[in-house]
Amino acid sequence: MFLIDAHQDLAWNMLTFGRDYTRAAEETRRLEAGSATVQHNGDTLLGWLDYQRGQVGLIFATIYIGPKRRAMGDWDKLSYETLEEAHRFSVLQMETYHRLVEAHPQKFRLVGRRGELDALLGGWGPLDAAPPAGESVSASSLEGSGHPVGLVLLIENAEGIRSPEELSFWWDGGVRLIGPAWAGTRFCGGTREPGPLTPAGYDLLRGMAEHNFILDISHMDEQAVLQALDFYPAEIVATHANALALLPGIESNRFLSDRVIDGLLTRDGVIGVIPANDFLDPTWRSHRDKERIGLEAVAAHIDYICQRAGDARHAALGTDFDGGFSVQTTPREVDTIADMQKLASILSQMGYTSEDVAAIFHGNWLERLYRILPE
Repeated sequence: MFLIDAHQDLAWNMLTFGRDYTRAAEETRRLEAGSATVQHNGDTLLGWLDYQRGQVGLIFATIYIGPKRRAMGDWDKLSYETLEEAHRFSVLQMETYHRLVEAHPQKFRLVGRRGELDALLGGWGPLDAAPPAGESVSASSLEGSGHPVGLVLLIENAEGIRSPEELSFWWDGGVRLIGPAWAGTRFCGGTREPGPLTPAGYDLLRGMAEHNFILDISHMDEQAVLQALDFYPAEIVATHANALALLPGIESNRFLSDRVIDGLLTRDGVIGVIPANDFLDPTWRSHRDKERIGLEAVAAHIDYICQRAGDARHAALGTDFDGGFSVQTTPREVDTIADMQKLASILSQMGYTSEDVAAIFHGNWLERLYRILPE
């Protein structure tokens, strides 16, 4: 079944570690074995061959930057201290995606208009078709017959947007979703740094609405989210965020409270669930045993959203793979992104219809994209 992944930090990995996503994940792991890259970010879950095997045909590809105060180490070279650095690093990532699709048009395409999305989907064929069997698909056999993977650009942390007047520049560059915060920004509170929308945050949202950007609240502090739900008139989603209620003992504004989930549902939003072990089990950090957590935990978060909504039209996937999550930190069934197809049978066993699974795998994100993409 065609799968849309609403969050992958591809450009950050390409620039920070030199990862080449035109390769298969297996090849990247072989080349990176024993390197500092694996020490810092684990083994990759992503690669073009794995997208083909898992029918991952569309990705929300991020432009991610973090502040220097939250840098992960000296190697974290895209962390910024000034707004000019934030802008420069953000532009660099957008340009990285443009270079990727220009160099490999048979493998990757930018999607910023309805016609481009129509063409991409038409190339993949029936969206509910079964994926190819992983072991029978080789890189050589797919070189001439595989399908391009679509990239919809998503800004994760808007500090690189120096003023609302620059929003036209980002829209013209292919950006269609914006998350104002990662940690706290001049726009609002963020993960581990609470705070409301600021006057600059309200100005940013006004400008975003004029262009019809989708607002991504994934890393925004709850106070700012609640304000945005009341203020922002265009589409609102959480591309990658799990339910706080299923994580007993956790007190973090990185997860979605019932109040925020219900607010998103009221606004007809979509929530992309993260299949990362420490986002699924609050005790996982203490034992870090991959085998103890399965994809049924991912299904539980999807089900929680669906039960609150009363339907399957608001839950989806946003893996955040390679953005801090690796083979070592994902459920036991997951070796590459292709293994997310295994979630379909789990949902079916829980009573979800094929139409429900299709909505969760791709339909819910497609509906929101078609609402905002220009012709």
